[in-house]
Amino acid sequence: MKYNRRYNKDKSKNITRARSIILFIIIVAFVVVASAFMAFKFSSEKQQTVQALEVNKGTTSDSNDKGVSSQTSDKEKTVSTDMNPSSLENDPVAEDVTFMEKYLEQQMKGQKPDGADGKKVVYLTFDDGPSETVTPKILDTLKAENVHATFFLVGKAINESETNKNLVRREAAEGNAIGNHTYSHNYNNLYPKNIINVENCMAEFEKTNQALKSVLGENFSTRAIRFPGGHMTWRNKDPKGMEAMDKALKDKDYHQVDWNALSKDAEGAPKNAAQLKQEVINTVGTREKVVILMHDTYGKEETAKALPEVIKYLRDQGYEFKTLK
Repeated sequence: MKYNRRYNKDKSKNITRARSIILFIIIVAFVVVASAFMAFKFSSEKQQTVQALEVNKGTTSDSNDKGVSSQTSDKEKTVSTDMNPSSLENDPVAEDVTFMEKYLEQQMKGQKPDGADGKKVVYLTFDDGPSETVTPKILDTLKAENVHATFFLVGKAINESETNKNLVRREAAEGNAIGNHTYSHNYNNLYPKNIINVENCMAEFEKTNQALKSVLGENFSTRAIRFPGGHMTWRNKDPKGMEAMDKALKDKDYHQVDWNALSKDAEGAPKNAAQLKQEVINTVGTREKVVILMHDTYGKEETAKALPEVIKYLRDQGYEFKTLK
């Protein structure tokens, strides 16, 4: 009997010990599996983070010393190549260029423009760009002031550097309008002996249009054009030539737009920012619809300096800012 009790007692201890061992093994196995899973998850997340950093490093461009991105992210490329900046749809600040073309024509003839409605609207326009020195400053101010402008670009300047091409992309991506200002801006080619050469002018407009498409995508188009020196100037100098020119433009659905106010940053002696602002004030006067001519090419740093004060003045006078498309 004693033997049996002892035997049973030993057997019970063995069973308890076996159960403890099995439980221990299960716990160890669980810990090992859990540790392996966590290690795998951490490794995976770390790899994804590294990949994300690499992607960002490759697609997010740092500003160069001229304030312009030297690279363009995939998102920016989509914006700049797939959008059509000439579209008036879903753009609350865009004005149809045909409206101002007719408005200025009637105003110049001393007629009351059809679009006169009592609302004060201003269209800031910049010619002859882009430039690596002035255009970035203009764009910085426009962005800071939440104002948009229309840039009449020279094709040769666009193709001058990759920085300039990025500036064109930035102009469009930030909601500004793009116009065509010929390819060379060379009067000897466009107006030899003060006579309008229709074939040369049209060839230059088309060449600039192709330059714009190469930067902004094949879907890009602009109907807004501006003649170097101005349409009104050359119509007075060569009426018959401009009549032929107007017909050629109409056939291509191009619409020219001059200006009825200016900073005179390309007329007379060089002016400082304060003087440029005063010229704007003088030429704007009490006009209801105002197209202001300024320039963002090289040497126009004072124009960039004047722009914040020009915008402030126009706002204080109750003008709404729009673009021409």
